[in-house]
Amino acid sequence: MTLPWPSFWAHIPDDDRAAIREVLAELLGTGVLFGDDGRARQLYLVAREYEPQLREYLAPLNLDLVPDPDRPLFQARPIPGECNLTSRFTKDETLLLLTLWRIYDEERMARPVETVVIPANLVFARLKLYFEHIEPPKDSHFEKMILRLRAKRLIRFQRHEDPQRFGESVVEILPTLQRVIPFENQEAWEQQASLYRVTEADVEGEDV
Repeated sequence: MTLPWPSFWAHIPDDDRAAIREVLAELLGTGVLFGDDGRARQLYLVAREYEPQLREYLAPLNLDLVPDPDRPLFQARPIPGECNLTSRFTKDETLLLLTLWRIYDEERMARPVETVVIPANLVFARLKLYFEHIEPPKDSHFEKMILRLRAKRLIRFQRHEDPQRFGESVVEILPTLQRVIPFENQEAWEQQASLYRVTEADVEGEDV
């Protein structure tokens, strides 16, 4: 069943309405619209044309439509304390997000790139480096978390065809990650990461 088109958008041509529906589905479902290529690029161009209408549509949900001046990207950013449409992550997912953010930030400082492509082995190694007293996740748990982040359009993921070589699977970190987690610098990242670090004393004091 196709619901009727809203009367307040009657001025939008029929040819653009399907794309507007897809744009809103992306913004509400993932929080971002990243128009780097293919169909996503077409949707981004439509969103740019109708940016004022989309902004007004999202406003009653306490979502601000934020464009990126340097990339083909829109973010539906929740107003802190006022929007109920926010994602919650487990501790393991948060540690993974923090690790991916730091990898992306360091690569961007070393050379200007849109995305950062790394093997899963490097993610495991950096996770252990940044949070040395935390055991890295098993392959199956790691993949489960990665797939959730992919659904949020924060990364792309290509699993290695050989299960024995899972560490060679490819993780592509998208610029949407730094938009969703807007640390101003690595010092701000460090303050957040320190909340999840476990000291040696904490490990020794845990019950077995």
